[in-house]
Amino acid sequence: MSARTPVAALLTAAVFAFAPAQALIVPMTGWTPVAGNANEWIDEAGACLLREEKHGQAFPAFKTQDQARAFALKLQSKLSARKVREVVTQPVDRAGAWSILASYSYEQGGVTYRISQLYLSDSGILRTVTGSSAEFEGSPCVNAMREFLRYLAD
Repeated sequence: MSARTPVAALLTAAVFAFAPAQALIVPMTGWTPVAGNANEWIDEAGACLLREEKHGQAFPAFKTQDQARAFALKLQSKLSARKVREVVTQPVDRAGAWSILASYSYEQGGVTYRISQLYLSDSGILRTVTGSSAEFEGSPCVNAMREFLRYLAD
């Protein structure tokens, strides 16, 4: 894959240790599972990548926006202490439960990637849906991926 594709960045940009999760449903035209793995999807141009992962660590279900906001600020501080830049976190509503959406920049091999990562509570266990693209990628997949993470992924 070329340096502009986000696959390598997404593999190393993750902040936590990962374990397999159930299959992610990506409702965007032209996206296909990577190597038949329904937890990892790439757009037809190879410019954007989505990955769903279930972590073995506990993660609370936030009942209020204030609870989610407090956690988002802690997460922003933790992410900022790592090899990522321009960290922004925010609570997002998912059918009456609150989750956290984080976005940040990550550099690998001289290429800067924009990462959007949704933190969800799946029966009290952390599950993330992460999107990645090169920083100045102009493909239509970038906005579609970010909108999916912001509004639809759950």
